Amino acid sequence: MPYSVILHISGETSIAGEIEEIPKPTDNMIIVSNPRQKDGKDLHYIEHNVVRVIWPLAKVSFIEILEGTEEEKIIGFVRE
Repeated sequence: MPYSVILHISGETSIAGEIEEIPKPTDNMIIVSNPRQKDGKDLHYIEHNVVRVIWPLAKVSFIEILEGTEEEKIIGFVRE
């Protein structure tokens, strides 16, 4: 199950993309599919036809994991 994430890389703009699994503490690299800016635009330093990028985790400040459609919780109010 892919996770939608936002990577915060030192000295760069935040990057949105998908990863197959959450990095383990022993991992050195992270593979991101469909890398793009948070607003959906292409990254200026990556070719337009690239579908996966490998980043060293040493460059990543932190990773935000976004809530997926399967994980969304619907809270509704019912009048009785």
